Amino acid sequence: MKQTFGKDASGSWIEASGLVQRLLSDDKDGSRHQRFVLDVGDRQTLLITHNIDIAKRVPVGLRDRVRFRGMYEWNDLGGLVHWTHHDPHGVEDGGFVKYRARTYQ
Repeated sequence: MKQTFGKDASGSWIEASGLVQRLLSDDKDGSRHQRFVLDVGDRQTLLITHNIDIAKRVPVGLRDRVRFRGMYEWNDLGGLVHWTHHDPHGVEDGGFVKYRARTYQ
């Protein structure tokens, strides 16, 4: 099944995989987030914002393949994915980033 990315999917949990296209500096405004851009195919990119105050940093490099589950939010650059970690309140299943057979959540 092909993943759909667009305004209608905003606010949905998604699970997909992609290749790291860009490594960005951490977002330190509020909770700290590791940021990297994934190429998920069909000329689609996603910004992954992984909360490193809740989960461990993922040691990814350029062109590494990762699998992820998180909350998708549409934007005109392709969208972003957050909540790639466990739910600290235990209400939701939460998300993850899988890299080299290890799960970061």
